[in-house]
Amino acid sequence: MSHKVHPKIIQIRGIKDWLSRGFYYKHFPLYLKQDCEIRGYLKSKLPQGSVEEVIIERSQTVLKIIITTSRPALIIGRGGKGVEELKESLNQIIFKKPGPTGEIKSDIKIEILEVKNPWVSASLVAQWVQSQLEKKVPFRRVLKMALSKVAENKEIQGVKIEVSGRLNGVEISRREWLKKGRLPLQTIRAMIDYSSNEAHCSYGAIGIKVWLYKGDIFK
Repeated sequence: MSHKVHPKIIQIRGIKDWLSRGFYYKHFPLYLKQDCEIRGYLKSKLPQGSVEEVIIERSQTVLKIIITTSRPALIIGRGGKGVEELKESLNQIIFKKPGPTGEIKSDIKIEILEVKNPWVSASLVAQWVQSQLEKKVPFRRVLKMALSKVAENKEIQGVKIEVSGRLNGVEISRREWLKKGRLPLQTIRAMIDYSSNEAHCSYGAIGIKVWLYKGDIFK
């Protein structure tokens, strides 16, 4: 009997790194809870479809949050006002509330990194598909548009986009996908960018999965 494994897990430490890294040994449960609260807050606060990933790096005194985004101006704000507001909000939510998570305090630093082309990021493509499905655009049109946009980039050698659920509101749920190019999922050195998301429509939730193959990595 086969077991499904997350596509990113076999690439950790080989091709990719953890999204949370640093000193977690002494207070691991509390730090893990803080990380989940930080990511949940940023997901609800920042504009939908703009954040690729949130990387959290910890030292003994500093909590560094790296946000990779396709629209940095919306997050930074005029004169860096948006970043300062994020810092203050995170301080209020994470470190100034009662309970054990508020006892471990760190200086927050926020770094914004720009993603110049959102169509080479599986996370941003999945978020775009989510926004279109929630606007009730027919799923086949969404899949074809996303596939054509991604395939225009030379660094993408293969792409697969899958949606599942009550597509277009039909009674019986099903799974549909489009694929173009190569997608070697069994090769560890293959650089596969994977992301999953969920679109909440009036007739139910639609699952979204995106795979992007960017060539092999030789180290």
